[in-house]
Amino acid sequence: MKILVQKFGGTSVATPERREMVIQKILKAREKGYKCVVVVSAMGRKGDTYATDTLINLVKAQNSYVSLRELDLLMSCGEVISSAVMACSLINKGVKAAALTGAQAGIITDDTFGNAEVLRVEPFRILEYLEEDYIPVVAGFQGVTEKGDITTLSRGGSDFTASILGEALGAEAIEIYTDVDGIMTADPRIVQDARIIDKINYNEVFQMAEQGAKVIHPRAVEVAMRANIPLIIKNTMSDHPGTIIGNYNELVYSSAEGGRLITAIAHVTDRAQFQIELGSEDDRLENEIFDQLSKNHISIDLINVFPGKLVFTVDENKSQQLEQLLNRYSLRYNVYHNCGIVSVIGQRMRGVPGVMARVVKALSRENIRILQTSDSHSTISCLIKNDDIKKAVIALHNEFNLSER
Repeated sequence: MKILVQKFGGTSVATPERREMVIQKILKAREKGYKCVVVVSAMGRKGDTYATDTLINLVKAQNSYVSLRELDLLMSCGEVISSAVMACSLINKGVKAAALTGAQAGIITDDTFGNAEVLRVEPFRILEYLEEDYIPVVAGFQGVTEKGDITTLSRGGSDFTASILGEALGAEAIEIYTDVDGIMTADPRIVQDARIIDKINYNEVFQMAEQGAKVIHPRAVEVAMRANIPLIIKNTMSDHPGTIIGNYNELVYSSAEGGRLITAIAHVTDRAQFQIELGSEDDRLENEIFDQLSKNHISIDLINVFPGKLVFTVDENKSQQLEQLLNRYSLRYNVYHNCGIVSVIGQRMRGVPGVMARVVKALSRENIRILQTSDSHSTISCLIKNDDIKKAVIALHNEFNLSER
């Protein structure tokens, strides 16, 4: 059985006109011999009637305390509504379809409400529908515990739903439909001549997502990479071939993308840098700090460890919580607010000298002060002030000639 998983985002299913476009994408795939499994997000965006944020506000606007279990039950409704509406739209076109919740699709999770971990997928019901030539339309972003409680995955989790179903079903590909033609070399709102990337390595797009590019959920990439299933980013409103994310080796990949050293520029804003003073004998305290960061769900973006000193960045909205934590240990520290991170990403920079020098020179030409750096085999990241982010993205995009085909 040749299976294709197609995920459609909230804007793709928000109106009858958009849903008609979705149906045409599904029918074209069926004409090519695929058995299609469709995953949908809640309809629309914040402010729209059935959008997830709208549902959250229904209860949070009236209550100072909201149980995470009940909130998950409420949040799951948006995707369930979307799956039922989409299934009915297909049925009215004469196509056999069936709406399924995450639970009915066999997505079993732990009981970490609001950010559940998937324990396993039991797609027996989906396979039964496929054998009978139905199109299963699965509500994304959700699962169910062993006890039957509804859970939600992290925000953007419908991408993750598509990937875990693709893995469990042995799909030939996973198509992620959105409102852009594919993954771009930089945010087009900043770089007007940003280019659509034809092919990109799993690791690179994972790094892009981790470094702030809102292209696809990082966990979705992890699963697809693990299962070695191609992910394809497409536009519901166009016939552009999109961006293929796959396990490209460097030789093939270099040929496909013109041998570019750098693939894309990503950025994230609203970060705070912490510089923590530790005594030389405080190794145990250092470990305790990291344990507390984990227990309090405070994620670190950049980290440099020196004798007697820790330097790292966190999301700005976690800075106050972190200060309270550090004060409990009577630690000396400095915090610098209103920062952002700009990153150059490229699988082919590994082992190539001079890339960091080019990054530093490009930013220096724009009088942009670098506050901290971090690098890996495929990423170089620089902490700068929020106000310099746009200049930095443009400067680096130009430095590595990413607009040229």
